Amino acid sequence: MKQEKGNPMKKLLLAASFATLMTGTALADTTLKLVEVITSPARTETLKSIVGKFEEANPGTKVEIISLPWGEAFQKFATMVSAGEIPDVMEMPDTWLSLYANNGMLESLEPYLENWEHTESLSSRALELGRDIDDTAYMLPYGFYLRAMFYNKKLLEEAGVAEPPKTMAEFRTASEKISELPGKYGYCLRGGSGGLNGWMMFGAIMSGSDVFFNEDGTSTANSEGWVDGFTWLIDIYKDGLAPKDSVNWGFNEIVAGFYSGTCAFLDQDPDALIAISERMSADDFGVTTMPKGPSGKTFPTIGYAGWSMMAASENKDLAWKLISALEGPEGNNEWNKRTGALPVHTSAEKDPFYASAQFKGWFEQLEDPDAIPISMPTYLEEFAFFKDSLAIKTTQEALLGDITPEELADQWADYLTKAQQKFLAKQ
Repeated sequence: MKQEKGNPMKKLLLAASFATLMTGTALADTTLKLVEVITSPARTETLKSIVGKFEEANPGTKVEIISLPWGEAFQKFATMVSAGEIPDVMEMPDTWLSLYANNGMLESLEPYLENWEHTESLSSRALELGRDIDDTAYMLPYGFYLRAMFYNKKLLEEAGVAEPPKTMAEFRTASEKISELPGKYGYCLRGGSGGLNGWMMFGAIMSGSDVFFNEDGTSTANSEGWVDGFTWLIDIYKDGLAPKDSVNWGFNEIVAGFYSGTCAFLDQDPDALIAISERMSADDFGVTTMPKGPSGKTFPTIGYAGWSMMAASENKDLAWKLISALEGPEGNNEWNKRTGALPVHTSAEKDPFYASAQFKGWFEQLEDPDAIPISMPTYLEEFAFFKDSLAIKTTQEALLGDITPEELADQWADYLTKAQQKFLAKQ
């Protein structure tokens, strides 16, 4: 019996189908891990939305989002890394950048930026901050967080305060008047996780300087002006001008304290607008420049966060595609409108969203020559531990009266001096 010859076209189609099947299987097995650390329900949902569009544009690729609660994120992420559970892409706070970049754990994004169509539209400030370590882009900032002062118009009126405070002395007086109202307080103090910005701001404002270190690397944290700032904040709490349980408050608690009308003043970044705008009429609150100290100057902190690629990723090109989806104008615009960060793309300045009245306070502050934004010394490897562990412990001890403002300042100065002098020795 003669053997039937195979149909060449049929063989070709079968081979093509098999290849397609195998390719599909391979793509389906491609899973990127993305860790977010500044977590909230709104942020996670927005992240899922952008990631969903990325997955649609890259069939077979899946992104596993790992959300760490911000209050425990530093320790939890460090534990993940030590256990070898390293993601491909992570949300990188400015305060962690030095720690992970200087330990060789982050991939340089410079080769990708050279050919990226949107590099030119990034603001110079975004690229400068992303290249904070060794002039190399180990992260791409997705937005800026600039502190300004929220104030409750109704509470001010009820307490007989004519206008939001322009100076630290007026801030104290206004807080006293508001705290005389039953169940009301002047200031939403952030005594728990993420509270360092307030201490740094008030230290700098009362000292009239944003210089963290002397030329020899010694810290200025225990100088007279900085101690005055720490004392001012401690006295606000001790004198009952902030809620008693605010010693443990983090971001969600201080924002809730403001929109619930518990306290009249809140220093926060634009991300607080999300929850506040949902619960308060725009007519009932305002945003203004941080109060000025004896020098006539104020020093609102400016921070940032962004996206980094881990050096251990086995899918770097795909990881970059994910970062570019998150960081590109479309993804970045969607992200910042939901997270409240000031945008990094120059094109966003034309967006009507940022021309609205709710952002007026920040843009006025940026234009004020006596309002000088300060960046934390995040280039220090030791800064992440300082911010997320040592600072929380010592400030809570000071608020509760277990240590004096001077003892707090001395502990900070000792730690920061060692870190800065170690940094200088390497230069």
